[in-house]
Amino acid sequence: MATTRTATTRWKGALINGSGTVSLDTSGVDVFEVTWASRSQDADGRTSPEELIAAAHSSCFSMALSHGLAGAGTPPESLQTSADVTFQPGEGITGIVLTVQGQVPGITAEQFQEAAETAKANCPVSKALAGTTITLQAELL
Repeated sequence: MATTRTATTRWKGALINGSGTVSLDTSGVDVFEVTWASRSQDADGRTSPEELIAAAHSSCFSMALSHGLAGAGTPPESLQTSADVTFQPGEGITGIVLTVQGQVPGITAEQFQEAAETAKANCPVSKALAGTTITLQAELL
């Protein structure tokens, strides 16, 4: 069954001096402030489209990796994934680095790396970001 999730941005003013809020409408979890400065300089307590992409990518990848490992008979005890999304003004998103550390009994570091590469290739957010260079660093703890 397909699902649709909704977020809404309300923006006021011009790009450089304007500001806005992003609400996570479907979950109702929170509303986040966003500005050009938080995107291109210091976050200063505000978010950016790139940080929201990083959140989506790290969670999607973790779910895909967990599913793949469980399907192979080696469910993870824990996974910790970060996504670093680099934004260059004038160029856009120039790369994403996924870093995952996992505690997975019964597999080798090579098997963990292979499962992580498969998750990176098949997670829906990775597929949506296919035009961007995505690199992976995986460590079995």
